[in-house]
Amino acid sequence: MTTTSALTDLYALEFGRLRRLARRITGCRETAEDVVQDAFFKLSGRSIEERDIGLVVRTAQNLARDAMRAERVRALYASRTTPEQMTAGPVPPDEAAAGRQELGALLEALHTLPERTRRVFLLNKVDGRTYPEIAELLGVSVSTIEKEMISALQFCRDWRGRRENL
Repeated sequence: MTTTSALTDLYALEFGRLRRLARRITGCRETAEDVVQDAFFKLSGRSIEERDIGLVVRTAQNLARDAMRAERVRALYASRTTPEQMTAGPVPPDEAAAGRQELGALLEALHTLPERTRRVFLLNKVDGRTYPEIAELLGVSVSTIEKEMISALQFCRDWRGRRENL
């Protein structure tokens, strides 16, 4: 049996089960179908046999989790988009300059935070890392990351309040 026909047979045999697995992860039938197709496509260049079902399952799980992470990022971005950002047209130069100055002032103010607090804040807010990812990267607990973020966010609120009262 050729590699292609073995993979095709495995696809026909396991598609339904893998789709159900992916749907449990993604919560969406269409996304689950795409994930399963992507998994088989991703494995199409490899020598896959029926006994390699574990690899196929793990690939589908990983792709489903990736799809969910991507959806969360898109949803978060959409939720943070203001009506002003949705309007077409260039930002007037004075507003752009004011925005750059404000950002520069915030970044400068962040340097007064303890190193780890600043790093946690920037890894989350700028790099988009999750708390567990940051905890692993810094070698601390998720609880520590949560406390550092609370501190950084309170700092930002206080900083903004002072700026607005000027």
